[in-house]
Amino acid sequence: MSTPDPHAAHGFSTRAIHAGQSPDASTGAVIPPVHFSTTYAQDGVGGLRNGYEYTRGTNPTRDALQQQLAALEGGAHAFSFASGLAAEDALLRAVLRPGDHVLMGNDVYGGTHRLVRRVFGDWQIGLTTLELGDLDATREALETLKPRVLWLETPSNPMMKITDVTALSELARAVGALVVVDNTFATPYLQQPLALGADVVVHSTTKYLGGHSDVLGGALVMNDDALAEQVGFHQFAAGAVSGPLDAWLTTRGIKTLAVRMDRHSANAQSLAEAVVGHPAVARVYYPGLADHPGHALAARQMSGFGGMLSLDLVGGAAAARAFAEALTVFTLAESLGGVESLVNHPSEMTHASVRGTELEVPDSIIRLSVGIEDAADLVADVRQALDRL
Repeated sequence: MSTPDPHAAHGFSTRAIHAGQSPDASTGAVIPPVHFSTTYAQDGVGGLRNGYEYTRGTNPTRDALQQQLAALEGGAHAFSFASGLAAEDALLRAVLRPGDHVLMGNDVYGGTHRLVRRVFGDWQIGLTTLELGDLDATREALETLKPRVLWLETPSNPMMKITDVTALSELARAVGALVVVDNTFATPYLQQPLALGADVVVHSTTKYLGGHSDVLGGALVMNDDALAEQVGFHQFAAGAVSGPLDAWLTTRGIKTLAVRMDRHSANAQSLAEAVVGHPAVARVYYPGLADHPGHALAARQMSGFGGMLSLDLVGGAAAARAFAEALTVFTLAESLGGVESLVNHPSEMTHASVRGTELEVPDSIIRLSVGIEDAADLVADVRQALDRL
């Protein structure tokens, strides 16, 4: 659990670099050491030094990351986990009981839907998915179902839908639902859901926060003290914590988040504009385009439009496969948010688990994680692949 940070009043980049990152007290090392120890000497039975006893419960490197995460999202408490799904699982086990219901957006990460439907479903947790952009339908569903959790992603994965966090938080609050926002695509640099009214922010820190495709992790950030106590208990009791090196790598990545997101966003905007109108592209899904249905809302609740975009290709699944395999700068791979550009065919890759459900992704969709390479090279790579279709 994080503690108050002296950099709370500073700007985003200052907090990203300094929150939880005081120089080492014994040596003055500017980069705090990685604390690999699993256990800590006690000054007599129960005489813990600064509260450290066993690394599953507390670890200085993980504590530093949690303080950093809380500072970036404007939260009072942050918790770091071994993966994004581990974070989601801990939160849901902390707040759900048999008979509860989860109302979820109809375009979310497939693993989140699978977790609630197939894991929590066996424990009598109900799940309903809905187009959360329809506020009237959402209000009716909230009043009818009275869910314990309202779960949303904005921008969504992979259709880049933009959801009104403030409006939905007000509707959810009226029925006592907990509002959870997956902020992985936007990052706290571009969007801060707690300030918009959400109760909990979820991250796959594997993605933009780590930023280098070399560390797995997840995080939860919140303000409510009672909820934080519940989540903290599950983090300790179930033990899906981030290891010291993983925590340190994530902290290292976060320090450059602002400059990376500026470049990701600029490159994605350039690429989106460059492929609009190409005969092989039926539609470009990117909130930075003026004709995107969520453009105005994204401009209000985000400070930039991010590095993710999706293409709907005219030739369907065959075209999507051929396009993905024709790229030379973009790498065909799972995941997103690294400095290198990645291409993904969601229906066959990240969202294969939701085929046959209401979240099924059309097989003509290609998702691009736009990296920080030279924009001209990325545009040229995508154009040559499209020209081959």
